[in-house]
Amino acid sequence: MNEDLAFRKRLARQLLSAGAGPGDHADASRELTAAAAGLDIPFPPGLAPVPQAIDPAPAPEDPLPAADVVVVTWTVDETDALAHVLTPGVSRDRWYPYARGFEQYLPKIRKGAPARSAGRLASYRPVTIGGKRVLCVKSELHLNQDGVQTPPVGSPHNASLPVRDLFDQIIEETGAGLVITTGTAGAVFAEHDLGDVVVTRAAQFRVAQEFRDAPFAGAKYVSDWEVPSAQLDTAVGLMGRFKDQLVEPEFLPPTVNFAPLDHLPEPIRPNDPDIKLDGRDMPAFHPILTTDYFEFGTSVNRLDRFGAAVEMGDAVLGLVVEDRKAAGKPAPDWLVVRNCSDPQINGALRDKPAKQSLQATWAVYYYQGFGYWTSVNSALATWGVIAGLA
Repeated sequence: MNEDLAFRKRLARQLLSAGAGPGDHADASRELTAAAAGLDIPFPPGLAPVPQAIDPAPAPEDPLPAADVVVVTWTVDETDALAHVLTPGVSRDRWYPYARGFEQYLPKIRKGAPARSAGRLASYRPVTIGGKRVLCVKSELHLNQDGVQTPPVGSPHNASLPVRDLFDQIIEETGAGLVITTGTAGAVFAEHDLGDVVVTRAAQFRVAQEFRDAPFAGAKYVSDWEVPSAQLDTAVGLMGRFKDQLVEPEFLPPTVNFAPLDHLPEPIRPNDPDIKLDGRDMPAFHPILTTDYFEFGTSVNRLDRFGAAVEMGDAVLGLVVEDRKAAGKPAPDWLVVRNCSDPQINGALRDKPAKQSLQATWAVYYYQGFGYWTSVNSALATWGVIAGLA
């Protein structure tokens, strides 16, 4: 086993599960009345997200409600941001828990995975945006969290993938015509700044660890439809309200032995965040890159030649949609909306051995330090897409 990749795999699992706990759903039926996080977003009249309560509150085993659009996210920071933007006044711990068919998933979920600890597949909350029925979903399943490997009967590098089944179940139960995945990602273009949002209709597996022998390794998927752009400029304007939360730190040597600290450099001021749309700001259908370990773009690996940004799950949605088409089942359009939670990393920094990688240290710093506020931007970009459908 490649020890560097194994380390990156463990790092991915730690980052993806940060902040999660079994007590996230104390009382999913109780509404919060205060404006969540105080974001106070001035949406255009008639297009503000309006959370919807289900009365009586659904049981975890109940099917998902019908929706026009489903928005799926993953981590605690991503979900907090999505809730504060799209379900204002209803925080993620007030979303409804979802565990339909959970027992059938368990053999495919490794011991210690977040879904086992939470005892559910996901949580969700309905919302309306300009008359569109939207279902916001936090998945507890994840390509990088759940895989069970079964050598010698199966390949040690073709693990189980229960999130594949969850996507199919979500599509089947909601009947949604559009599914959007959203959250954090590593920038791969030098000109994509911290807080920019990449929007693409394509995804590609770039797997090298537990899924390197999977039939879908290297596969690229495309959702050929026209993304509505009428409200994207509005979304960019709303994103700019929070740019001061994306001030990068002053950069100093790690000890005073390097140089006398006779002055402190100024923090790097953020640029105005922007939405980078495939076919407009990059090649058409330039794919999001889905890895099975913690990867990031650098000035040396030049992942921009291959994709729009790098993350850890979205290509599974493309795989499921193609599976449904092959089986003659209704298949939705889909879209990836990912924020740059870390910029392209300087490839001249030390990278090996993995545990001493300064590149990974900086990538993790950005991911942990800016994950929430960059996710506010991708949630606003997601709103812009949906509002454009209204």
